[in-house]
Amino acid sequence: MIARTRLLAISRTMSTSTRSPTCPLSQFSACEISDALIKLGSPNGGHIPDIHMLSPTSQVKICAPAYTVQMVLASDNSAPKLSSHFVDTAPSGSVVVVDAPPQTKNGVWGGLMTAGAQARGAVGVIISGRCRDLAEHRAANFPVFARGHSTVGQSPFVRPSSVNVTLTIHPKDAGDSSDAFASVTVTPGDWIVADEDGVVCVPVDMVDKVAELAKKGQEIDAKCMADIKAGKGIQAAFKEHRGK
Repeated sequence: MIARTRLLAISRTMSTSTRSPTCPLSQFSACEISDALIKLGSPNGGHIPDIHMLSPTSQVKICAPAYTVQMVLASDNSAPKLSSHFVDTAPSGSVVVVDAPPQTKNGVWGGLMTAGAQARGAVGVIISGRCRDLAEHRAANFPVFARGHSTVGQSPFVRPSSVNVTLTIHPKDAGDSSDAFASVTVTPGDWIVADEDGVVCVPVDMVDKVAELAKKGQEIDAKCMADIKAGKGIQAAFKEHRGK
C-alpha cells in the first residue's frame, strides 16, 4: 500500500477544476502533457484512449496521483480477494483508476461509490470500463471518466481483486499488430491529468521533465496562435516558431 503521506493533498475547486496547486502539471492541458511525453520518447503520449468525461456536465480538470484498482471476472477464483471495499481505502487527494476486463458491459462504479469517494476526499475516478448512475455523479459534481455507461452493476459480472497495483490498460480494439497503439502502464502514485480532451498518465519520476517541455510547448503554441489570428499562414507560423 502507498503511504498516505506520499499522496499529495489536492485542492478541489469544483466549479472549473480538480487539481493540485503543488504539482507543476496542473497548469497544462492533457494535450500539452501528451505532446511533452511524445518528445520524451513515450510511444503513446501517456494517453489512455477511449475514456471520456461523463460527469460533471461542466468543464472539469483532474490533476492527482493515482490510486489503482484491478477488477477481474467474477468467475476468476484464482485472483486475490479484498478484505475491505476499495473505495473505503482510497486516500484523500487521489484519483481512483479502475481497470475492468475489456469484454464486460456492466458498470463498475455507481452513485454510492461516488458518495464514498467524496467523503474520503478522492477527487475523481478514471474507469477503463463502464459506470452507471450518471445522474447521481452529476448531481454530486463528481468527475467520472469512463469508456461508457451501463444499467447493471458489478455483481454478478466482475469483482475488485487488488488495489495499489500496477495496471496495464490496453486500448479498446487495438489489435496485436506492430503499429497498434501502445498500452499504458499506470503505477500507484503516477500523476493523472484528465480534462475534456481525455486522460493522460505521467510517471511520477518524469513530472519535472514533462512540465518543463510542456511549458516550452505552451509558449510556442501561444506565439503560433497569435500569428495565425493576425493572418499569417499556419505553415509560416509553424516554420517560424516550431522550426518546421
